Amino acid sequence: MQFTANQIATLLNGYVEGDPDVLVNQLAKIEEGEQGALAFLSNPKYEHFLYETKASAVIVNQDLQLTKPVNVSLIRVKDAYSAFSELLRIYDQLRNERSGIEEPSFIHESASVGQDLYVGAFSYIGRDVVIGNQVKIYPQVYIGDGVTIGNKTVIYPGVRIYRDSKIGDNVILHSGVIVGSDGFGFAPQKDGTYNKVPQIGNVIIEDDVEVGANTVIDRATLGSTTIRKGVKLDNLIQIAHNVEIGANTVAAAQTGISGSTKIGENVILGGQVGVVGHIQVATGSQIQAQSGVNRSIDQKNKKWGGTPAMPYNSNLRSQVIYSKLPALERRVAELEARLKELYNENR
Repeated sequence: MQFTANQIATLLNGYVEGDPDVLVNQLAKIEEGEQGALAFLSNPKYEHFLYETKASAVIVNQDLQLTKPVNVSLIRVKDAYSAFSELLRIYDQLRNERSGIEEPSFIHESASVGQDLYVGAFSYIGRDVVIGNQVKIYPQVYIGDGVTIGNKTVIYPGVRIYRDSKIGDNVILHSGVIVGSDGFGFAPQKDGTYNKVPQIGNVIIEDDVEVGANTVIDRATLGSTTIRKGVKLDNLIQIAHNVEIGANTVAAAQTGISGSTKIGENVILGGQVGVVGHIQVATGSQIQAQSGVNRSIDQKNKKWGGTPAMPYNSNLRSQVIYSKLPALERRVAELEARLKELYNENR
C-alpha cells in the first residue's frame, strides 16, 4: 500500500510541511528510516535523527522547533506519539483484513453468526453459539457450546473457548488463550486422595479486553469468573476460578491470581506478581514485579512491593537493610570475639 504525505496528514488531522505528494509505503523507526518510509518523533532525545534520517516523511508535534534544515516532509500533528499509534492501528487493521469461511471448518446448524464473519480453516463452532458482526476467528480455534461473542472481536489461532463463556465487543484473544477451563477445585478425602469438584460456572469477558498469548482464565465453580471492561492481560497469566478483575486493570506476564480474589479498577500488577485467594485488592493499587500479595489491600491508589507485599517505600528500605546484613553479621561476630577475649582477660 502506498500513500502520500498529504493523505496521511488528512487522516491524522494534521498538515504537511514540505512536499505533500511524497510517497510512503512502509513504517519505520526514525533512526532506521529509508526512502519510502514513514517515521515519527515524539521523544526529544531522538531529535538529532530528524536531521539525519533517510525516511521520506516524519510525523512530529506541531510545536516542534527545528534547529537545522531537514530533508524530509514533516507531518505536524497535536501529539505525534498518539497519531503514530493510531496509524499503526489502521495499518494493522488493513493488513489483517479477512472475510469468508475457510474450509475445512465446522459451524453447528444451531449457531447464529453475524455479518462480515471470518472463520479460518480447521475451526470449530459448537451448538447454540452466538457470534456478532465483523468477528475474526483465525484457524484452529475451538468455540464450545453456548458461547456468545460480541462485535468486532478478534480470536487468533489456537484459542480455546469452553462452553457458556461470554465474550464482549472489541475483545482480542491471542494465540493459545484458554477461556473457561475448569477451576482448580478438589475436595480432600480422609484417605489422602482428592475428589474433583465440578466447575459449573462460566467466564465473562466484557468489552475492550485484550488477553495475551497462552493466558488461562478458569471458569467459576458457581457463578462467573469476570474480566471487566478495558482490562489488559499480558502473556502467560493464570486467572483462577471466581476471580473478578476490575475495569481498566493491567497485569504483566506470569502473574497469577488465586480463586475468588477481587481486583479493583485501574490496578497495575507487575510481572510475576502472585495473589492469594479470597482477598481484595483496592482500586488504583500498583504492585511491583515479583511481589506476593498474601492479604487484602484496602487502601486505594497506593504502591506495594515485596513478598509478602508491603508499602513500596517500606520495601525499598527493607532491601537496603537486607543488603547490609552480611556486613552486620561480620560486625556481630567480631564483637562477640572481642567480648570473649575481654571476658577471658578479666577472669
